[in-house]
Amino acid sequence: MTSPLIHGYEVVIGFETHAQLSTQSKIFSRASTAFGAEPNTQACAVDLALPGTLPVMNKGAVERAIRFGLAIGAHIAPRSIFARKNYFYPDLPKGYQISQYEIPVVQGGSVSFYLGDQKKTVRLVRAHLEEDAGKSLHEAFHGMSGIDLNRAGTPLLEIVTEPDIRSSAEAVAYAKELHKIVTWIGICDGNMQEGSFRCDANVSVRPRGTDKFGTRCEIKNLNSFRFLERAIEFEARRQIEVLEDGGTIEQETRLYDPERDETRSMRSKEEAHDYRYFPDPDLLPLAISADWIVEVKAGMPELPQAKRGRFMRDFGLTAYDAATLTSSRELAAYFEATVAALGGEPKLCANWVMGDVAAALNRDGLDINEAPVSAAQLAGLLRRLGDGTISGKIAKEVFDALWHG
Repeated sequence: MTSPLIHGYEVVIGFETHAQLSTQSKIFSRASTAFGAEPNTQACAVDLALPGTLPVMNKGAVERAIRFGLAIGAHIAPRSIFARKNYFYPDLPKGYQISQYEIPVVQGGSVSFYLGDQKKTVRLVRAHLEEDAGKSLHEAFHGMSGIDLNRAGTPLLEIVTEPDIRSSAEAVAYAKELHKIVTWIGICDGNMQEGSFRCDANVSVRPRGTDKFGTRCEIKNLNSFRFLERAIEFEARRQIEVLEDGGTIEQETRLYDPERDETRSMRSKEEAHDYRYFPDPDLLPLAISADWIVEVKAGMPELPQAKRGRFMRDFGLTAYDAATLTSSRELAAYFEATVAALGGEPKLCANWVMGDVAAALNRDGLDINEAPVSAAQLAGLLRRLGDGTISGKIAKEVFDALWHG
């Protein structure tokens, strides 16, 4: 669905993304957040909501929220409050989730990205801190479900956009840029398979030229960019078919089934008043001083857009090359280390990093930080190529030899 208009309709998409924060302990307890432990071995008395237990705020989670706010140019609230979001699921022991509602810690901001050669900007409403629920297990039990509370209390930053996205391609580009930001600044490992970065897409359609929004359906827990695109495309088509047949769209939560390539109804979509939010009496307001923000800002890395601009300005790279080389913080560091070790020739370095190095990584299923050829070794090879000691053909043979060691 590359075109935002389908049979006279416009697709309108908003996002809610849950980024699991990279703390070693949970947001309100000292229990571990490590992935893969045996069920219910990392849930302490606070996570289990045993009588008499009280939550204690994890400072590291707040620091990561501040970092994100700085990265997206948002307002960081000097005072925010936690609320109880009341609902009942078997994997929510307290019967409520501690979240933020009226006054979130991060307010506003935006995420910009390129779709082809066109720059797009998605406005953010907020990013708020909250705890995760546990997990219901169905497959391993016959006629019943199991409950694993290891995830209960895991720190999340929920990032909410305005309904600014108009196609599945835009949605994927936004999600990839957001994923890059949270991993670049080190607040989330971004592992979608393990549930560290989960996207919920709110999808609606409306006739072309209409300002009024249609009824939205929320597609929950999309854990790959490919599934995200396919789910939005199916849901938009489904809603258009319903409207064209004279029906109405029901506001609901839907799940995407990748095997059938379809969304299906999960439950009616709740509104905010259904959760009966009220301030959590066990938690004081979260106070963030200006000095703390300055301290966090001083420790921030150069952000992707700034680095991309510097690569174009200082190294003379094209917008495409600069964007490719800043697709991850590790790749950008490898490229810069190669240029530094060679003492220049950024275009030559870029060609090799995006060409032979990237091809070898893809072939062997490796990340750049696992590359058998270091930046210094690549620079040494390019130096011999540059001074005429070896030809381009021989350079590629030497590279392969170094790679396979």
